[in-house]
Amino acid sequence: MKWNWGTGIVVGMSCFIGFILYFVITMITDQRYSHDLVTEEYYEKEMYYQNEIDAETNANNLSEKIVSKRTENGWMITFPSQLNVEKIKGKMFLYRPSNQVLDFETELSLSDHNLLIPDNKMIGGRWNITIDWTYDGQSYMYKEEILY
Repeated sequence: MKWNWGTGIVVGMSCFIGFILYFVITMITDQRYSHDLVTEEYYEKEMYYQNEIDAETNANNLSEKIVSKRTENGWMITFPSQLNVEKIKGKMFLYRPSNQVLDFETELSLSDHNLLIPDNKMIGGRWNITIDWTYDGQSYMYKEEILY
């Protein structure tokens, strides 16, 4: 058989295709390269995510916004004064991206328009605060990333 440029191109392309097929088959069959979905019920999560978007929109549409700041005693979150605190029911979730052990969730219990996260529950660093509450049958959600 005589080698010419056409034969070289065919052999080169065949080697390249074989190389790519080897990696594709390895990625599909090897469990170390598992590419499963993050969650099995992704459709249900997507439907719930739309509810979160609506709740955040409701919170942003309040005439007075939620204010949060660091104080000597911890992190203070102030709810709008137009809301009756006795009708606010919900949960607060604090997420620490660097350490899952520090994450915690508590029920909202407001005596006035202020919610204090005590200093002893938080250490310095980044936190994600999510407050999910209902007021007069309407859902609200407040999210904020803070550096404590």
